[in-house]
Amino acid sequence: MAGSNSSLSVEITLLLQQLDFGYDRQSWHGPNLKGSLRGITSDEATWRPAAERHCVADIAIHAAYWKYAARRRLVGAKRGSFPLKGSNWFALPDPLDDATWRGYLFLLESEHRLMRAAVAALPLPQLDVVPRGSKVTNRMLIQGMAAHDVYHAGQVQLLKKLGGLGRNRK
Repeated sequence: MAGSNSSLSVEITLLLQQLDFGYDRQSWHGPNLKGSLRGITSDEATWRPAAERHCVADIAIHAAYWKYAARRRLVGAKRGSFPLKGSNWFALPDPLDDATWRGYLFLLESEHRLMRAAVAALPLPQLDVVPRGSKVTNRMLIQGMAAHDVYHAGQVQLLKKLGGLGRNRK
């Protein structure tokens, strides 16, 4: 965990911990985003409670995209390097095969790691700067990303319950 790196400021370490609690570290609030996606098959990932509603796969790609977008803002990078065409919510292949679903999960994991690295490298004075194209400070952007993961973890948990998804899986 980030706390083990004594060269990071306490503030950056705490922000990294927030990101991790929302994405892949055990916390008091219940399942994190990565944990909520565990055990979902490609078929289950496309189940929708009703037409025009989001499915688990939609949420996973959406979360990956916003990790990318937030990181891009933090480092001042240009648009256009996300591996999938589009933004925010993406069209899914029909049917969604296992390899593509695993690729989406890998993309989410990769974008989380890249986001963490960007936060860890952020100079402390930059925390309270409002980056170009944003209405909030870098600190608020990072905290919002952690909350975004927790929010979508809750949505995935609800979809699993409604659709009977991920049953009898570890």
